[in-house]
Amino acid sequence: MRIIAVLNQKGGVGKTTTVVNTSAALAAMGQRVVVVDLDPQSHTTIHFGLDADTVETGSYEVLTQSAKFQDAIMLLRPNLWVLPANINLVGAESELVSVVGRETIFREAIKTVADKFDYLIIDCPPSLGLLTLNALAAAEEILIPLQPHFMALQGFGKLLQTVELVNKRINPDLKVKGILLCMFDTRASLPKEVRADIEQFLNKARGSNCAWAEAQILPVYIRTNIKLAEAPSYGKTIFEYEQNCHGAEDYKKVAEFIHTQPQPPPQNTPIAEQQARPQIKIKAISSPDSEEPSPESTQRISGQEELNPS
Repeated sequence: MRIIAVLNQKGGVGKTTTVVNTSAALAAMGQRVVVVDLDPQSHTTIHFGLDADTVETGSYEVLTQSAKFQDAIMLLRPNLWVLPANINLVGAESELVSVVGRETIFREAIKTVADKFDYLIIDCPPSLGLLTLNALAAAEEILIPLQPHFMALQGFGKLLQTVELVNKRINPDLKVKGILLCMFDTRASLPKEVRADIEQFLNKARGSNCAWAEAQILPVYIRTNIKLAEAPSYGKTIFEYEQNCHGAEDYKKVAEFIHTQPQPPPQNTPIAEQQARPQIKIKAISSPDSEEPSPESTQRISGQEELNPS
């Protein structure tokens, strides 16, 4: 299972949009994807058509260890599961401040599903606090959505410094793998200048031991597209809302690029431990404004049902 944290401490750069639509595209490719909403604003949860106010079990309960990860995730689309967020997540950092090993709670929580999914994609909050630290402690790869403006670059260095600290002290497997330029205006010269500056910065790190030595700017950028801004208000992915727009085309290419990248080597897990892992109980809802999925593509579940992803 590839664990990807989508991270940027600056808000409004396309982070949630990237998480939702990239995961939807990967799921449409037949990959088993679980999305984790660690943002107290619950934007990913809302984007998928859920009412955050009615979420009873989600990322807060997993972090406070009052619920197991496999019991809290919800099947929302074929091949696509979500661990939603609710307003309770706002108080998680203060509640966990005295907990021993608080930085690795989430990493421990997902161990039981490591062989159940192909991708686990985390929507990190727009801050560098304990919630983000939990995401970075669990992740192996970081994708940074970035708006190609001067002000967006100001926090880029600080973000990389934080990643470097986590890499050295908590998670040596953590690497920045990609920079995704969002809201890219092909008519303006500034985005191209910003891209050139980032490429020059990344090239200087090649061959070093820093956490972003292997990072690259994705060869596809997300063009400015109003449909991407409209889709969340309908609780739909861009592919459900307008599958022929530029936004859908771009995120499909992003998913294809990610999927073709070399995967980290699998962790060596004892066979006995794999056999002892419990079945996953997953709650499911149907996608909004869509026909009931066929039995071949997904299972329509009433309440909770045993599901054993292959």
